[in-house]
Amino acid sequence: MSKGLISVYYGNGRGKTTAALGQGIRAASQGKSVFIIQFLKEKNQEEISFIARLEPEIKLFRFEKADEGFDLLSEDEKQEEISSIRNGMSFAKKVLVTEECQVLILDEVLGILEQGIITVEDMRSILESKHEETEIILTGQKMCPGIEDLMNRIYTISIVKD
Repeated sequence: MSKGLISVYYGNGRGKTTAALGQGIRAASQGKSVFIIQFLKEKNQEEISFIARLEPEIKLFRFEKADEGFDLLSEDEKQEEISSIRNGMSFAKKVLVTEECQVLILDEVLGILEQGIITVEDMRSILESKHEETEIILTGQKMCPGIEDLMNRIYTISIVKD
């Protein structure tokens, strides 16, 4: 197996999750196990049910309880969700350390960095705990300074014409 890469899809354009999922489907078609952990997104039942049909090769995990996106929550609800999000990041690290999957997609993880829910040091610790053959894909709107040096590939998704 080849060395696993760390890739990021970020920007203000649509399609970051779609691109990451496409990479996950490609990996699954090659016999690799894929885990997706979603953060800060509202529960889209159509998307969730579609991904569920791809099990056992692709598994989706969501640790947040609210149906709405994080930005739409009250401050009290956000505080409750922050604990769940941190649990999700602990799970991500466990998955990497125990080599439970060959591809790990952390969907909208850059947003939890931007929101200050986890620190750059937390993210670096998680990314640095990966096995050399494990591939990690991150998505989000803004690239956070302090992790670019760990990336093998950085893709910017932007709107050219709307």
